[in-house]
Amino acid sequence: MLTIRSVVLGVSDVPRAAAFWTEALGYLPRGEIEEHWVVLMPAAGAGVQLALGLSGTPVQEHPRVHLDLYADDAAEQATEVDRLVSLGAQRVEWELYPEDPDFVVLADPDGNRFCVIDASRS
Repeated sequence: MLTIRSVVLGVSDVPRAAAFWTEALGYLPRGEIEEHWVVLMPAAGAGVQLALGLSGTPVQEHPRVHLDLYADDAAEQATEVDRLVSLGAQRVEWELYPEDPDFVVLADPDGNRFCVIDASRS
């Protein structure tokens, strides 16, 4: 049976993206951070890895694939959004928000969109 072991994210600056995502997720590089590639893994060892690969493809305003990061409740969501912004993420003005969203759309330093979800509302 197949499993998802890694998610690959295209970035324009691998070392900068690695710095952001290691702090954002508490992940560690699996090996050296190279100019073109790095795989980040959970510090505890188990879980989905995040691979960062150098890409010249422009960021999609409405990406077909993105990361969803889960917070336990609204308070943790707000704290995590503030922490991620302090690490270099930016809030995205998202015209597709529903009336009462349980998610906040952010962009990493490369502009890749991702969401922070309030899991208590799921």
